Amino acid sequence: MTESDNVDLYTAEAKTLEGQPVPLAQYRGRVTLIVNVASECGFTPQYAGLQQLHERYEARGLTVLGFPSNDFGRQEPGSAEDIRAFCSSKYHVKFPMFEKVQTKEGADQSPVYALLRQGAGTLPKWNFGKYLVGRSGKVIKFFPSDTKPESAELTTAIEAALAESA
Repeated sequence: MTESDNVDLYTAEAKTLEGQPVPLAQYRGRVTLIVNVASECGFTPQYAGLQQLHERYEARGLTVLGFPSNDFGRQEPGSAEDIRAFCSSKYHVKFPMFEKVQTKEGADQSPVYALLRQGAGTLPKWNFGKYLVGRSGKVIKFFPSDTKPESAELTTAIEAALAESA
């Protein structure tokens, strides 16, 4: 058994974009797709595809979770209110959005991203890195920024994860 086999992302807690604490344990039994998002990035149009994934698979047990980050190119400079307004008006985002976090290693790294790195062995190198997390809280796979939400590689992995029992 490797160290990553012992990682349970659903033991972490995060704060919503509005600052409310959320135990990620509430997603245990669901498959989650965790994405570091940014409003001013070349990959920002992926918000539309992420929302479509959320709508397409939500009833089957998928939840997309967005974690804004200003780590890469300072492409998420806005306040929580700015981020919410942008996501709602431009991309009609309905999936859960969390407070802006630091994804990179360091003293201020988000505990969520520390666990994701431990579970996947990698951190995002840019905005819109995607982690597929299984029903038990274990990281299944990391997908880099250029993997589009509608890609066959990602949707096949989501469908396989959803097919596994809790």
